Amino acid sequence: MPFGHDMVHSLATLVALVNTSPSTGGDDGLATLAELQTFVQSHQISGIGALTARDLGQVRLVREAFHRVFTAPDQPTAVRTLNAMLSETRITPRLTEHDGHPLHVHYFAADASLAEHVAADCGVALAHLLVDGEAERLRTCSAPDCDRVFVDESRNRSRVYCDSRTCGNRMHVAAYRARRRA
Repeated sequence: MPFGHDMVHSLATLVALVNTSPSTGGDDGLATLAELQTFVQSHQISGIGALTARDLGQVRLVREAFHRVFTAPDQPTAVRTLNAMLSETRITPRLTEHDGHPLHVHYFAADASLAEHVAADCGVALAHLLVDGEAERLRTCSAPDCDRVFVDESRNRSRVYCDSRTCGNRMHVAAYRARRRA
C-alpha cells in the first residue's frame, strides 16, 4: 500500500491494540498497567506521562471501538462507528520530528491522554484507509480458531491469515494432510 511511515505505524499500532482484546479469541493483553506500559514502549507511543488505572480503562474502551470497526458488517457501519469515536476525540494536527523519526503529523492534542492519543492517530489513519476505498483491507483471520484482525497490505488484497507463519502455515499443513488422507 502506498502509505507513509506514520500511517503504516499507526495502522500497525491499531492492529496490535485490537489484538490485545479478549474479543479476538485470546486473553486480555492489557490486563494490567505493566502490560499497557509495555504496549506503549513497544509501539513507540510518544509524549505519554505516567500511566494510571484510568488510562488503562480508557484505552480498553478505545480498543473495543476499533474492534467494532474491523468487524463491522459493512462500510457504512464502520464509518458510523469510527465517526462516533473520532467525535469524542480532540484532534489537533501538527507537524513534528522526534525520537529520530522524520517529519510527520500527530493528530492528538498536546495534552491528550493515552486513549485520546491512540484514538486520534490510529483513528485518522483508519479514516484515510476508508476514504481511499480500502475498507476491504480490514480483515479478520480466516483460520477457524483465530479471530485476530489485520490490515491486508498485499498488493492484490489476497492475504487471509493474520500471520502466515502461524495461522497460515497451520492451515496449509492441515489442508496438505487432508489431501494425503484422501
